Amino acid sequence: MRFKPHIPPELLRAQDHRSSDIIRAIALSCVFDGRDVLRGVDVAIRRGEVFVIMGPSGCGKTTLLRLLCGLQPPTTGSVFVNGQDIYTLGGDRLDEVRLQTGLSFQGGALLGAMSVVEIVARPMRENTDLSEAVIQETARMKLDMGGLLHAADLLPASLSGGMKKRAAIARAMALDPEVLYFDEPSAGLDPVTAAEVDNLILKINKVFGVTVVVVTHDLPSAYTIADRIIMLHSGDVLAVGTRDQVWNHPDARLRQFIERRMDDQDSQLADVAAVLTGPGGPGGE
Repeated sequence: MRFKPHIPPELLRAQDHRSSDIIRAIALSCVFDGRDVLRGVDVAIRRGEVFVIMGPSGCGKTTLLRLLCGLQPPTTGSVFVNGQDIYTLGGDRLDEVRLQTGLSFQGGALLGAMSVVEIVARPMRENTDLSEAVIQETARMKLDMGGLLHAADLLPASLSGGMKKRAAIARAMALDPEVLYFDEPSAGLDPVTAAEVDNLILKINKVFGVTVVVVTHDLPSAYTIADRIIMLHSGDVLAVGTRDQVWNHPDARLRQFIERRMDDQDSQLADVAAVLTGPGGPGGE
């Protein structure tokens, strides 16, 4: 049985409707194979902001994103989008909420047999009554927004890593979503290309007013794009606040992550490895 908050849902809906929060998650927990991936996470995402979910690998970042965007129900807790508890909605109503969001996957998830422009056009073709001419024109506009119009007729195999990321973003923007979700948008990119993707995310946020939710462990990217950040660690929330509040937070685990330091155990293992592989050691010359 799913958890129900103590506050009546009707009151929560009214509060959300009056507030600036487009997404509000309450007491989210998620259990996989008996392991707590998230424990009692509360999140409030403001309309029009760039909200970054940050933390080390395995901390529950992507799981939280999946819960927020309607892809996976929590074990306990509730997710409200525009005042609606989305996991109490019927299938058609939940699909309507999902169509108001865009998702850019970490690996792009581009269909290899389709041209880039067809990949961007497909969501419009499947979910709107627009004419084919309007669909094609709109798809090319979305590609042009990301500087990818010149690649409209190419297949994904012909694209660089950064171009695949931008194509995935154009597809995620195809239906003009209210909320745009990114899973590790700068993963696998060189610093210059990663900066280009960061700038595109900021452009979408500022020009179109889209609320942006980004999962990342890329520190420079997080600091560049974030209005606010939630820091996770082993399924728990360490801190929530503006980027400077989080960057200067005193929690030792957060400081270790921000300062890119190994913990004591890892440091000891590194010292042992240095001795074993250094001059005079068993693995040395």
